[in-house]
Amino acid sequence: MNDGKRTPWIVGVSGASGTPYAAAVLRGLLAAGESVDLVVSRASRLTLLDETGISFRDAHWREDLAAWLARGADGKPDAFDVSDRLGDVRYWAAGDLAAGPSSGSYPAKGMLVVPASTAAVAGVALGLSKDLLQRVASVTLKERRPLVVAVRETPLNGQTLKHMVALDEAGAVVLPASPAFYAGATHIQDLVDFVAGRVLDAARVPHRLYRRWEGELGGATPRSD
Repeated sequence: MNDGKRTPWIVGVSGASGTPYAAAVLRGLLAAGESVDLVVSRASRLTLLDETGISFRDAHWREDLAAWLARGADGKPDAFDVSDRLGDVRYWAAGDLAAGPSSGSYPAKGMLVVPASTAAVAGVALGLSKDLLQRVASVTLKERRPLVVAVRETPLNGQTLKHMVALDEAGAVVLPASPAFYAGATHIQDLVDFVAGRVLDAARVPHRLYRRWEGELGGATPRSD
């Protein structure tokens, strides 16, 4: 039953390489009509600046978010038009441990951490809550809400693998950012969208980001008439 109360998906962006994945997930949530609460870690701001040239600023977050989501994975600055979809995005600073989502009483559908660095994986697995991203992930687990952790690292050492197993045992979905090629990718954006689509699949959010496997070999191969 929908009582009209805002119940967002919380998206946490950590410092791992892969900010285009986060942008694609955010666009997918907004396209599906979902409300979004956004947490951008301090380390991820450096990655975002390095990968896109965009500075993410607390005081100008809406302007910076619009520029980020409009940018394609190939660096094209106006690849997407998201200007009419940002009205139901709420931003929380990573250092604000008194933010709404830090409490289990705050209404939320769940959390998507994308990309997830090994530091974020360790912090959530160990329950450190050293910043808002880790705290919200811990709250999501304790409230038995969906938590999807899109790990972006390779190779993985034994300690990180143990942390990933701990997250799985705690009820999270551990989803490596691993693109597939059966969907007929012809562009870097297609590979990014595949990973974002799998994140949304895990959250059971409908989307049309990639071609699904239908049991037909060669189905993604272009055919001449």
